[in-house]
Amino acid sequence: MSDLYWLSDAQMERLRPYFPKSHGRPRVDDKRVLSGIIFINRNGLRWRDAPREYGPHKTLYNRWIRWSRMGVFARIMEGLAAEQSDCRTIMIDATYLKAHRTASSLQAPKGGRGRLIGRPKGGMNTKLHAVTDRQGRPIRLFVTAGQVSDYKGALALQSGFPKADWLLADRGYDADWFRKALSDAKIRACIPPRKSRKASIKYDKRRYRRRHRIEIMFGRIKDWRRVATRYDRCPKVFLSAIALAATVIYWL
Repeated sequence: MSDLYWLSDAQMERLRPYFPKSHGRPRVDDKRVLSGIIFINRNGLRWRDAPREYGPHKTLYNRWIRWSRMGVFARIMEGLAAEQSDCRTIMIDATYLKAHRTASSLQAPKGGRGRLIGRPKGGMNTKLHAVTDRQGRPIRLFVTAGQVSDYKGALALQSGFPKADWLLADRGYDADWFRKALSDAKIRACIPPRKSRKASIKYDKRRYRRRHRIEIMFGRIKDWRRVATRYDRCPKVFLSAIALAATVIYWL
């Protein structure tokens, strides 16, 4: 029992407002089931290998799939982040997450493109785009196929940017349209210019050094094995695994 993960009563109280309402029969113990879901995702286990202390593995799996498709875990992360984040400065970046063969088999109609898995350099993978607060804690997440550019991730996320003074990003986000979008939102850009630019753009190099915090965040959530390696075919379920890891590491 000492090696198993259990949510505390205080953590459960913070999570409970985001749970769907139970209809009909009462749900099986939320604390036990959610603790088991976290244990499986953090250790990269198959659902059938769940320790018996968490109850039947089918109960864990069914709750995980049902709530993932409802977007419950993503709403939990965003809700808790909205309560606690420090968004005077925000950061944006992307990273690759390797897709296991069980997730990347392309036998679905039209080649399985709806799974958001691509084949850039390094094999089959998915790209995670993230926005973090000043301390490097994730506040917005978005997944695409691995070959999708950082620009498209920024385009999808920019409408959800919180009110901020600065945005830090690497030179992969140096695009005139993105700088203009930030200016329209009254956010100052701290983005190094691409080497191909004819006219160089100045940026705050001292402030830019803080961008390592988002890289640290990516490293920490990749410690969760079902995040570092994608086993889920459904991208919404995989995004839930990422959101769950971010919630436990940073917001609980």
